[in-house]
Amino acid sequence: MRHILCLCLLLSALVYSACSNSSTQDAPIPIKVVVVAMFEIGEVEGDRPGEFQYWVERLPLHETLDFPQGYSPLRYNAEKGILGVTTGIGTQFSTATIMGLGMDPRFDLSNAYWLVAGIAGGDPEDTSPADAVWTDWAIDGDIGHEIDPREAPEDWPTGYIPFRNKSPYQMPLPAEDQHWGVRYKLNPGLLNWAYELTKDIELTTSEGAENLRLKFKDFDGAQHTPRVRVGAHLAAATYWHGALLNDWANGWVDYWTEGEGDYFTSAMEDTGTLQSLTRLDKAGKADLERVMVLRGVTNYTRPIDSVSAYESLKGETVGHYSAYMPTMENVFRTGNPIVQEIVENWESYKDTVPSGK
Repeated sequence: MRHILCLCLLLSALVYSACSNSSTQDAPIPIKVVVVAMFEIGEVEGDRPGEFQYWVERLPLHETLDFPQGYSPLRYNAEKGILGVTTGIGTQFSTATIMGLGMDPRFDLSNAYWLVAGIAGGDPEDTSPADAVWTDWAIDGDIGHEIDPREAPEDWPTGYIPFRNKSPYQMPLPAEDQHWGVRYKLNPGLLNWAYELTKDIELTTSEGAENLRLKFKDFDGAQHTPRVRVGAHLAAATYWHGALLNDWANGWVDYWTEGEGDYFTSAMEDTGTLQSLTRLDKAGKADLERVMVLRGVTNYTRPIDSVSAYESLKGETVGHYSAYMPTMENVFRTGNPIVQEIVENWESYKDTVPSGK
């Protein structure tokens, strides 16, 4: 009987030990920073860089983690607590990938800071080639009604109409805009903190970037050397281009921010990313107040007056934009100090989000 009792106690201890080990193994990994890129060219190391490569090589993020519900495998630095993800190009990919990551039981992202870091087209009235721009407002350019401008009333500046409104820039703003994911104001305190830490960083340029600046000599905003800026971002799945659409972008951003935002940059994914993070925040799986967006200016969203929109559009391709390489460098130079500051002083930032003035 004593032997049976001892055996039962031994089995109980083994079961408890196994359960304890399983519980330890299954505990979600706490993440300090998530670096979000949108695309890569070729491999993530050792060739012409896309948005993710410098982060993988330099942070570094050498560990690869399977991520079947996302666009491509994750990269990870266990020592620093940094996770890297590539969403894929377009709002549909960014929305799905970020939601898939946020719901992944392997990770605890409740205190994680999110840095979306990539390239963009810029408005030459405000930005110069290879600028690094911290986003204060992210505005969606897809949700709305549209009439071909050739069929719109002659006094309309655009055929694009806010969803459920009847004319361009109709006020007041639609009452249900918060449900559609049209506009996001990023945490101003965190934005100001990031800007203050990075505003004096020396950025680089290139012959291609300088040639682009010279072409846009009639635009005052394009005539400074690369620097760190703050401005609004327009995200649209349609890769739009042209002087008239550039005017629309300025009007659309001004409208949705009620005059607070100034259109600086445009790319395709950020409102999808922010839509997922908004819902993850509601589920307690992410903190929307810890999100930063950094976009670098590789090219412009309109041509000079002597070049048609079509000629300008076909002359620039992803990976070969005029200011592509210095912008990749400048985005990393600007974003990396923020990542390192958070990681190195985690006890200060884990429970308290930094705020600048």
